[in-house]
Amino acid sequence: MSTQPKVMLLIDADNVSADVIEQAVQRTLMEHGAVHLRRAYGNAETALKHQGLFKRLSVRPMVNLSAGKNSTDIALAVDAMALAITERPDVVVLVSSDSDFAPLVIRLRETGCRVCGIGQQGKTGEETMAVYDEFIDLAHHGARTPASRASAPAAAPARKTAAAPAAAAKTSRAKATPAKKTAAAPAAKKAARKTTKAKAPASRAPEVSEAAEFILQAVPNLRNGGDVALNDAAQALRAAGLLGKHGSSLKLFDKLTDEFAVLQQPDRIRWLGASAA
Repeated sequence: MSTQPKVMLLIDADNVSADVIEQAVQRTLMEHGAVHLRRAYGNAETALKHQGLFKRLSVRPMVNLSAGKNSTDIALAVDAMALAITERPDVVVLVSSDSDFAPLVIRLRETGCRVCGIGQQGKTGEETMAVYDEFIDLAHHGARTPASRASAPAAAPARKTAAAPAAAAKTSRAKATPAKKTAAAPAAKKAARKTTKAKAPASRAPEVSEAAEFILQAVPNLRNGGDVALNDAAQALRAAGLLGKHGSSLKLFDKLTDEFAVLQQPDRIRWLGASAA
């Protein structure tokens, strides 16, 4: 049984957009199953702007307070070499379209690790791509606003009517009349207590790993517990940017055997968490 590689993800947050950062984290998780170290380098403004994204993706922001040219790139390079010595990663993924990292890529490779690059489409030159062991260009899809955050229209102010004073007077009189105690009240309270005790505790939803959640979002039919053709799942993963053009979906699911089952003849995939939901 092969051991899982130790993966280090370093992001030049001043160089790529927020959605490319998110895609890069997803792709790295899909490719390697886990990312042991995640850091994003940028100035204070970038860190503040993306703080929600970094928190959601479990990325540690490394704030660069220096204002000099390329100071963020230098901070990333210094950290990368120090971490390569102390952490001894098998794979280093650099998220940047900057050609300035070419010397860093070569030096990291000399430490014995594989160096992969992820850049933003339209910003990376071919010479920069050639330096890496593997390079992926991701398209910038723009900002997406969840529909759930759309503000509801404000309610129209209530109009006063002539009947309002009379209704208010009736309400006041009703409040003034003391409620009569009945013999049924104690019995009702006992019944309510029994009902409360009889309620069964709510069942907990099955825990889903971060990598599996990305797959379920790309292939929503799996979440219902149904079988999905492996080819269809692979196409959906490629469309979502989670699987490379020539990437193997079988290889991907083999890393998540606790959560997905591959059924043969014909090849289909099933999410095991659906039965526990």
